[in-house]
Amino acid sequence: MEEEASSSTTTTTTTPLLRRRRWSPRVPATLRLKTTLCSEISGAVGDLGTYIPIVLALSLVTHLDLSTTLIFTALYNIATGLLFGVPMPVQPMKSIAAVAIAESATHLTLPQIAAAGLSTAAVLLLLGATGLMSVLYRFIPLPVVRGVQLSQGLAFAFSAIKYIRYDQDLATSKSGPPRPWLGLDSVALALAAVLFLVLTTGSGDNNNNADHHSGESSRRVRRRLRVLSSIPAALIVFLFGLLLCFARDPSIVNDLKFGPAKIRVLKITWEDWKIGFVRAAIPQIPLSILNSVIAVCKLSGDLFPDREASARSVSVSVGVMNFVGCWFGAVPVCHGAGGLAGQYRFGGRSGASVALLGVAKLVLALVFGNSFVGILNQFPIGILGVLLLFSGIELAMASRDMNSKEESFVMLVCAAVSLTGSSAALGFGCGIVLFLLLKMRQLECCSAFGFLNFTKPKSSIDDESQLGP
Repeated sequence: MEEEASSSTTTTTTTPLLRRRRWSPRVPATLRLKTTLCSEISGAVGDLGTYIPIVLALSLVTHLDLSTTLIFTALYNIATGLLFGVPMPVQPMKSIAAVAIAESATHLTLPQIAAAGLSTAAVLLLLGATGLMSVLYRFIPLPVVRGVQLSQGLAFAFSAIKYIRYDQDLATSKSGPPRPWLGLDSVALALAAVLFLVLTTGSGDNNNNADHHSGESSRRVRRRLRVLSSIPAALIVFLFGLLLCFARDPSIVNDLKFGPAKIRVLKITWEDWKIGFVRAAIPQIPLSILNSVIAVCKLSGDLFPDREASARSVSVSVGVMNFVGCWFGAVPVCHGAGGLAGQYRFGGRSGASVALLGVAKLVLALVFGNSFVGILNQFPIGILGVLLLFSGIELAMASRDMNSKEESFVMLVCAAVSLTGSSAALGFGCGIVLFLLLKMRQLECCSAFGFLNFTKPKSSIDDESQLGP
């Protein structure tokens, strides 16, 4: 009887548990949400202020295949979200794009752009696979890295202000007359977007420092800030910009064609390799090493101390991505510190943020193909400038952790040289030299020049006099 009772008890207790068990898909740990879904989606559009202008300009000037670029960058976004577990961005290589767009006399062709991307990828893949990139990351002084981040962030902010204040000809990368104050792409509209983002996201810190309030007042402030931070501000601004595209030119609806473009393999000649390497890869390689690997790894450690990306994996990732996509005409890409700062600034906290962006790009590429260029061409540049402004400021604010005047001095000189010389490599070199000189000043003469120091401290002389002859 006791055995029957125990068996019936077991049956009655386990049956409800079995009924409650339901199958649910297992989400990889790197894609699990660290915050709300709305915040992750908002963070996904945080780097579009950089992505859209470069890709659109390349599509207009060099006839870059937008459909192919969207497909491959979508796959890159999903892969990096799975691999790194942080909102690691996928951005066009800026120096290659600048050469391809700005030098109007002889624009780079698609095979030459691909050759430049493949050459840069080969260097990064070699440095990553051999472990040399990890060595560089370990021994480069922090003030120099901060100087590179500060210069890149301020460069983004300066470009953003130009986007907001002046009309832009993306095909020539030149600023036009001052932007009108009123209209569908006006200064007033951009300023309204700035005010909205400041009110909803504050300075980028979710806590927003409500500690100076007390009691019930403190709870009300925290509650209000929690509600404001839950608003997907960047996503709202971006969707508003998309609506303005159709308001500015309703005829773009007629130009939409469904279906992706055909993917083809590029034929790269020896002449293309030579031109692409000399004109575009040589200036891109130091920028990719400093900003796309070293700076982005350091920033990932600052923002996500438990999920810091390794220099080796980031370097190999850039190499593999370009070795896959450049052969098919996709834009050369890298991982930019500015994109990571922008996605974090607007709420991205996990790999799900960039994975969702990848899914959206893939849908657009498969549904609209190259006809989506017409929509992007009508996107308000002032709105893109606003998104770029916040991304640049967030990246520049990473340099606020300098603890001494000496570190700040090295950082600021490195940033100043990078900005005025328009070369991160030049600023990096000056920063390294300056850092070493300051360290040499701290060495004693006997260590620096090999001379013995016969001068005895006063305390030791006094001690000897007390000992007697």
